[in-house]
Amino acid sequence: MLRIINVAGARPNFVKIAPLIEEMRRRPKLIQPWLVHTGQHYDESMSDAFFDDLQIPRPDINLDIGSSSHAEQTARIMLAFERVVEDVRPDWVVVVGDVNTTLAASLVAVKLGVRVAHVEAGLRSRDRMMPEEINRLVTDAIADLLLTPSRDADENLLREGVAPAKIRFVGNVMIDALHRNLDRARGSQVLERFGLAPKQFAAMTLHRPSNVDDRQTFEGVIGALEAVTERAPLIFPVHPRTRRRIEEFGLDERLARMPNLILTEPLGYLDFLQLYSNSRLVLTDSGGIQEETTVLGIPCLTLRHNTERPITVTEGTNVVVGNDPEAIRREAMAALDGPARARRVPELWDGKTAPRIVDAVLEASS
Repeated sequence: MLRIINVAGARPNFVKIAPLIEEMRRRPKLIQPWLVHTGQHYDESMSDAFFDDLQIPRPDINLDIGSSSHAEQTARIMLAFERVVEDVRPDWVVVVGDVNTTLAASLVAVKLGVRVAHVEAGLRSRDRMMPEEINRLVTDAIADLLLTPSRDADENLLREGVAPAKIRFVGNVMIDALHRNLDRARGSQVLERFGLAPKQFAAMTLHRPSNVDDRQTFEGVIGALEAVTERAPLIFPVHPRTRRRIEEFGLDERLARMPNLILTEPLGYLDFLQLYSNSRLVLTDSGGIQEETTVLGIPCLTLRHNTERPITVTEGTNVVVGNDPEAIRREAMAALDGPARARRVPELWDGKTAPRIVDAVLEASS
């Protein structure tokens, strides 16, 4: 029987890893899974209700690392996780995504001679100013099994000299979670709570330093949003980092004057899924939403200068607009007023990735 430690550090990691744990538990004669939460991101909504609502198993081990600088956080995760690996003595460590937890757990496992499987391997933004890009590059360089969500990710790894035998194209496990929870999210009353009609509003997330830490840039984005709110209601769950910048830059009154702008605290997963799945347009600087809107056929504007998920642009509904106000305004109006953009769901984004991942780990273990 294989002992497998699955590692998560932030809420999106749990959403991705939940289908994997569920699939591993379907094979009790072959796999004994553990779930370790490093506590990289402390989130009050990571409560018992969060795990119950999303049917996500509670972690077997919580390291309670907390927030700090990149170096300190990575080091603290490594110190704590090393003891876990020494105690459990797993055959595999499975990591997902590109957070500091992903890098730290991979380094520990490799140095202790434990095989590493990286879910969402091969994604590249080509922007080394993003900490996540460094985490992706290093993790993929040392992992034993690279589980990719798209064919372009395979090509990235091959160009970097990764042995083809290590690469498995399995599809996008985030879409497993989407399919798993979409019907359940329809029980949310979030649209009624905010007085929103399906497909008659836009939704937004914004939190990256490149968008909110510089006052001039942030004010430019807000200027573009003013045009959006003149055309349709815009609901904006405000990230704590963004909230701090709004207060620091004295932007509260300007936002309060914007017509049809609805500011709210961050929403739970099911509420937010119900919200954006019923929206006419999504504006975001996050990663996973680019993928989910592609599958749902919802226009998405990515407020970044690049994306590690280019397939959402070439095959999906995503447009990368950066933080230029005129580009945001132009593409938002085109999405709100124009015909739906032609798209197709990328290969193997079918909600069946978790079984393929588990099969690949079992095959690599034989």
